[in-house]
Amino acid sequence: MGGGGGFARRLTGRRLTGRRLTGRRLTGRRLTGGRSGAAGLALGTAGVLLVGLVACSMPYGDDADPTPAPTGATAAAARPGGTGSTPAPGAAGTAGGAGAADGTSPVGNGPRRPTGQPVTIAFGGDIHFAGAPGQRLAADPATAIGPISATLSAADLAVANLETAVTDGGTPAPKEFTFRAPATAFEAVRAAGIDVVTMANNHGMDYGLTGLQDSLRHAREAHYPVIGIGEDDTSAFAPYTTTVKGQRIAVIGATQVLDDELIPAWTAGPHKPGLASAKEVDKLVAAVRGARSRADTVIVFLHWGVEQQQCPSDAQRSLVPRLAAAGADVVVGSHAHVLLGAGWTDDGVYVDYGLGNFVFYSSGAGRNTESGVLRLTVAGRAVTDATWVPARIVGGAPRPLGGAAGSQALAGWNALRGCTGLAATAP
Repeated sequence: MGGGGGFARRLTGRRLTGRRLTGRRLTGRRLTGGRSGAAGLALGTAGVLLVGLVACSMPYGDDADPTPAPTGATAAAARPGGTGSTPAPGAAGTAGGAGAADGTSPVGNGPRRPTGQPVTIAFGGDIHFAGAPGQRLAADPATAIGPISATLSAADLAVANLETAVTDGGTPAPKEFTFRAPATAFEAVRAAGIDVVTMANNHGMDYGLTGLQDSLRHAREAHYPVIGIGEDDTSAFAPYTTTVKGQRIAVIGATQVLDDELIPAWTAGPHKPGLASAKEVDKLVAAVRGARSRADTVIVFLHWGVEQQQCPSDAQRSLVPRLAAAGADVVVGSHAHVLLGAGWTDDGVYVDYGLGNFVFYSSGAGRNTESGVLRLTVAGRAVTDATWVPARIVGGAPRPLGGAAGSQALAGWNALRGCTGLAATAP
């Protein structure tokens, strides 16, 4: 396979819709309590509704690998991206063959067959700006996330987890690790090609109510959409919505990971600011059902999983069928500081149990610096192609891998599917 440099060059082409001007795109809005997108920054409408429930707490270094990698699945052969996606040279590879359903069997509450124009959606894992990432942010927000930005910008829509409060005030929560970042964090994620972030995670309120209110204010001032956080539970569970190539996309964010002693204070409720909690399954399911009625593609982005565990937990496994039945087409997330497996369920929902660290202060060559971008091709309710673009965190930012290193990383990522019960191809 080709090197990472060639891969990055192939991915720097413009988008068919929502093309960026000066590093910005026209962003979507929420279904309820809609936010305006970045003003006058796009040539077309871009669409995304992401339900993100992602949790990441303890910052781990690369030296500790306490659990063995799951085995069982073999690496799938790399091939060009699916319909409507840029063929991926270098180390990018698919999670299996292209797999649209044949259109004859129902999935969830609708047929799982391709409809409309294909859209490419990119997903990144946990981002914070402590340590090395903070130094990159201070030096230049436009380049803080590094060369992986080309991969994110090449997609029609990109989503990630912002694992920090965006504030210079507030009081740190009584916990071992607390993260906060300046308002330029929103400049950095926008410049990297990320259209929307979920802040539903176990660091989203590290600096209390003041930190939450500052985060929302800075997002509004930057005209940057955030999900999974709000002035009440209605706004926290509200999806980000956008239209790309005629496809209405909704993204919801929520977290399954919260410190036990902080759950009451951090969980959004009626007239109560906080985070969208995936522990309140009925509320999350209702949000998915509401989005389903207005969107062609429904995505849920979760903070979930167990730190350092590379197989999905019972809590993760049990939530997926509930979300699928409510109408979710894609369920992804992060938190564990390591990668977990991904693939299709029997009814055609695409699930990624762990996107790993993304912009993070881990260092070294261990599992905590294994990173990458998940790129899906979606046509309505059908995920027709899945590609993993492997990367390694160096100096706080993910660098795409090519050559032998990329091939090895891709094989390892495919092997993680062995303990998930997911398939390498769509049913």
